Amino acid sequence: MSENPLGLKRLHHAEFWVGNAKQAAYFYRKAFGFSQVAYSGLETGNRESARYALQQQEVRFILSTPLGSGSEMSEHLRRHGDGVRDLAFTVADAQKAHAEALRRGATSVREPVEAKDEHGSIRHSAIATYGDTIHSFIELGDYAGPFLPGFRAEPIEEQDTGLLVIDHCVGNVEQDKMDVWADFYRDVLGFTRYMSFDDKDISTDFTALQSVVMSSDAASLKMPINEPAPGKMKSQIEEYLDFYETPGVQHLALLTKDIRKTIRDLRERGVEFLRVPDTYYDALPERVGAIDEDFESIRELGILVDRDPDGYLLQLFTKPLEDRPTVFFEIIQRKGSRGFGKGNFKALFVSIEEDQRLRGTL
Repeated sequence: MSENPLGLKRLHHAEFWVGNAKQAAYFYRKAFGFSQVAYSGLETGNRESARYALQQQEVRFILSTPLGSGSEMSEHLRRHGDGVRDLAFTVADAQKAHAEALRRGATSVREPVEAKDEHGSIRHSAIATYGDTIHSFIELGDYAGPFLPGFRAEPIEEQDTGLLVIDHCVGNVEQDKMDVWADFYRDVLGFTRYMSFDDKDISTDFTALQSVVMSSDAASLKMPINEPAPGKMKSQIEEYLDFYETPGVQHLALLTKDIRKTIRDLRERGVEFLRVPDTYYDALPERVGAIDEDFESIRELGILVDRDPDGYLLQLFTKPLEDRPTVFFEIIQRKGSRGFGKGNFKALFVSIEEDQRLRGTL
């Protein structure tokens, strides 16, 4: 099998379907330091939705909201609340990628179409994945517009917070469906198993889950997939599925080269983070060994550290970004590590469970 049968290049953007895109755009600008680059809506001839394109370095979001009550987007919001609808990839050929995906067993969501404006044209198509999440395939060609056809330049500059690129995208699926979707990414997109974790790795006295990380060739695109495992109480995955009412994207991990500066900036902007028990930091120097950062600043900021044979990583997780306890962000810095913080799972889940108790889930 080809290592890259669909000709995937990189993740172009994540599209969120939200109840009020104007307010959501303001939040992501002011809280996370994204700049607005383009807009599509009534003023551009779009009678169906309002869409705001935000960017920080290579991280691109589209925030979309319906302008009427009878659309697929409206029904999606009624059922799920705000969430990630589309993880969109750039490809060499959108028509070939779509045809090959269908040949390998995918379900079409959008047949290949051309979109154009005064800046040129693109081709795009889309397939279904877990829940109501889709993957779009975008063939940019020599398109020279501010974002994509249908958007007009409407820049609003913000001071960035050091976010560089989407490191990985995590999906939550039902129990016993993890391997089904891992096989989908293998058979349809040509991904391989990068690593996996079972309930011995990811569990507390009360809850547990299993996870497999699927990766494209050269590990340039990584898609962890979580499922709940049997436990005494309801896991974070089950809570997500209850409130989102279907499988979906649990979180996006955003890479930074200076996590301490990024976390300080985000905290000053009002972003809320999970906090692990202070006892986590008592054993941290012995567990991870020497690191470039001083441990006192790591403790002060609540940052988690983990080491693997290739190096170490630093990470921290926001609280849910919506009132429903569904999607959140991970802020991550890699110092050689290619892992996902296995050594932090226990402490992290204890912290998550405390928030679950406050929400009445446990």
